[in-house]
Amino acid sequence: MNVEKFSAAGGPIGVFDSGYGGLTILSEIRKALPDYDYIYLGDNARAPYGSRSFEIVYQFTLEAVTELFRRGCHLVILACNTASAKALRNIQQLDLPRLDPSRRVLGVIRPTVEAIGSITRNGHIGIFATPGTVASGSYNIEIAKLHPDFAVTAHACPMWVPLVENREADRPGADYFVRQEVDALLEADGDVDTIVLGCTHYPILYPKIREAVPEGIEIVRQGDIVARSLADYLMRHPEMERRLTRGGHTQYLTTENPDKFSALATLFLGHPIAAERIEVL
Repeated sequence: MNVEKFSAAGGPIGVFDSGYGGLTILSEIRKALPDYDYIYLGDNARAPYGSRSFEIVYQFTLEAVTELFRRGCHLVILACNTASAKALRNIQQLDLPRLDPSRRVLGVIRPTVEAIGSITRNGHIGIFATPGTVASGSYNIEIAKLHPDFAVTAHACPMWVPLVENREADRPGADYFVRQEVDALLEADGDVDTIVLGCTHYPILYPKIREAVPEGIEIVRQGDIVARSLADYLMRHPEMERRLTRGGHTQYLTTENPDKFSALATLFLGHPIAAERIEVL
């Protein structure tokens, strides 16, 4: 990919996901930081990322980040666990130095791992995630760095994203698929006292997950954690905060049909939006 010049003018915060799930992160960020401008980009035409190779996820994510840079974003949040697991480190270490060393790309895994240390009581952590995130071992690696004594059981839930995106999350048929994965995780480690929803789609299934998970086990949703982490980051990095525009405006972009995106986005956000279709190259 050729190096290109980006505008030095201030701009919105970019929020990227392979599809819709990152809207659960955006929603919490906007609650915590309502004054800033945002661009949300969903690569719906190439979703899901969960089963794709590291190389393809990295390529697609870098293309999306570059597009957000072109549109004025100095700070981009990868509101996608798969992209955070498979692409974030390469982008931070290999691409930002040549694209623009002053810009930043942050993920959702690190702040989640930092938070669970104050949530768990016994150090037994369960992770529900996509097959790609589980295969990456990213949660295991990050938890081992910060909490080396913790026991981590990561469990893939391949049916959960399709349930959400096919609007089946609140229907009786979803109960079977939720309970199946909960039982499998607890069979692997019956001492789990904290479960991380390691995919941004999964909060839509939270009522059914909460019903299936025994009382006393904490269920961690990432939106609030990422929002608090971002607020802290901006407080510690005033040079970045000064580059962010404030107007309380959010623009929604998708690589798929904008009407389809807008309709399903309402499920995640709780209010109607209007999206624009773009191509990401």
